[in-house]
Amino acid sequence: MSNTGTWMQRIAQDWLVHTLTGSAAAVGITLALQFLPILLFGLYGGVLADRLDKRKLLLFTQSAMGLTGLLLAALTLTGNVNVYHVYALAFVLGLVTVVDNPTRQTFVSDIVGPDLLRNAVSLNSANFQSARIVGPAVAGVLISAVGSGWAFLFNGLSFLAPIAGLLLMRTGELNPARRAPRGKGQLREGLRYVGSRPELLWPVVLVGFIGTFGFNFPIWLVAFTDRIFLAEAGTYGLLNTLMAIGSLSGALLAARRGGSRMRFMVAAAGGFGALLMIAAAAPVFWVFALLMVPVGLIGMTFVISANTSLQMASDPAMRGRVISLFMMVFVGGTPIGGPLLGWLTDTFGPRLGILAGGLVCAAAALAVALILARIGGLRLKVDLRRGHRHLDFVPRAPAVGEVPREAARELPDETPEEAAARPRREENQHLSRTP
Repeated sequence: MSNTGTWMQRIAQDWLVHTLTGSAAAVGITLALQFLPILLFGLYGGVLADRLDKRKLLLFTQSAMGLTGLLLAALTLTGNVNVYHVYALAFVLGLVTVVDNPTRQTFVSDIVGPDLLRNAVSLNSANFQSARIVGPAVAGVLISAVGSGWAFLFNGLSFLAPIAGLLLMRTGELNPARRAPRGKGQLREGLRYVGSRPELLWPVVLVGFIGTFGFNFPIWLVAFTDRIFLAEAGTYGLLNTLMAIGSLSGALLAARRGGSRMRFMVAAAGGFGALLMIAAAAPVFWVFALLMVPVGLIGMTFVISANTSLQMASDPAMRGRVISLFMMVFVGGTPIGGPLLGWLTDTFGPRLGILAGGLVCAAAALAVALILARIGGLRLKVDLRRGHRHLDFVPRAPAVGEVPREAARELPDETPEEAAARPRREENQHLSRTP
């Protein structure tokens, strides 16, 4: 119920800003202000999630988010709203989200325990995407009929549902992780923890690029609706609904997967960038609209794969800080990508704006794939023969004088000169034993 209200407010807020200003860049500024606090303070939210009672934290954050919706509704329904009110409330909502996001994400593990974590994260995303199907469609009709204010009012009241759910929980049946004790340097400790583990670091880097340059759909869909297809809020809501159908499908498919390999996550990121570039060239509305389904599916598959991989690979006592870093780079990059891509969209047109985002996403996926392959001792193999896999990563043959990784673990420490001379020494030993 609350997720439906949240999506209604997102659609109404984007359309209200566009109505007040007529600018895609203004929509980008709104997004930037909403996510700027996550970029600046996101890691502190993770420290609080690791240190404090998650259920009590969520009661506070959900109440505060409901109040921002009610205040925006009051301003809009009385006719006193202007774009600066929206900017200010978006910034306040971002401050609350700094604590809410990592707390809510890691609270899933407290509810179901580690064995069901992957499925629970996927089904939680499916819940969110189900609301994304209903919310934009209802918002589009509501905005066209009576205005944006009623969508804001519904969202503010909808937070009564999660608040009631949190209050009714039987706390004795939760599986709370061990809380991190209060101490100095916990922020730096979290950064060092991620930086020292490639299985955490490179997914976070890739998520940062995809979140900053790929998930700017409020800018692109508003601009395509208004400037390319010359349509109204109902069409904007329809495009969001079609994307949500794809996202829901991606969430349900992710729930069925038994594992999440790193190469699958990187491939999803590359496919997402490619689909954005294809959408940029869509000649007519129905082609663009149908493309929103696979865009949503692949995008959600990537996000869930990255989220669950990070949660399962991190220590429970560090999980809040790891997920806060994940959320910080995923949505905290919007203050950079939002205004930049909004300016590109306004100046050069919506098609070039979404094309630029897709190019950056595809390039980032390729770069991370090559880095991970090098770390893992792999190389890219191209095979154009029929019946063979055309592109694949295979073990890299060691260079002359280089020790294979498995053998290197068994060798004692030696100087570079001794390592270089080892192949000749081993050959001589073999010849001396040959009759």
